[in-house]
Amino acid sequence: MRMFLMSLLAAGLMGAAAGEAVTIFDGKSGDGWITNKDKKPLNKANVQDDGLNPHNSGGYIVVHEKPHNSFILDFDYKLSKGCNSGVFVRVGELKDPVMTGLEIALDDTTGTGYHDTGAFYDLAGTKVNAQKPAGEWNHMTVTAKGPKITVNLNGQDVSSIDLDAFDKPGKRADGTNHKFKNVTIKDFNRAGYLGFQDHGKDCWFKNVKIQDLN
Repeated sequence: MRMFLMSLLAAGLMGAAAGEAVTIFDGKSGDGWITNKDKKPLNKANVQDDGLNPHNSGGYIVVHEKPHNSFILDFDYKLSKGCNSGVFVRVGELKDPVMTGLEIALDDTTGTGYHDTGAFYDLAGTKVNAQKPAGEWNHMTVTAKGPKITVNLNGQDVSSIDLDAFDKPGKRADGTNHKFKNVTIKDFNRAGYLGFQDHGKDCWFKNVKIQDLN
């Protein structure tokens, strides 16, 4: 009995430490969201009927104001025709998200390369392109636990990365070259900002929730 009670207590403590999923964008307000350029609050015009639209926000990404370490990020998104966007996670320096954070690609494409939807941009490609056509809603879950990050799109596991395997500047885990020549991905911050990219076309995000795991 004593061991049983101790097990229950341990399970309860673990649950409390993990935290619960919380909504960080509810579709009604831009509260808690800023631009990476000047940390100004998100413009009201970027909160639209279909959700948060980063296009014409004034920044390269719109960012949740609180950094996150290990987490489960859950959201719905929709792309316009020809859209090229992305989900940035663990951004260390808001003024330079490309070189201090990881981008999970969101593109109106059908391939499985390093730049297609679900890929860790130019670092790790996708096993399958599970995205629906432009104009339709998709559901994505990004799970980050220490050095390992996985992406699930519309119920399918599409990509994963182990940051510890990227231990040389400009090199992927398999030794091939990636475009970030002067940075070692292994050394990136394990805690940082998350946000959605404006790359010149409309896209929308809603039902954005995060569960911090540490």
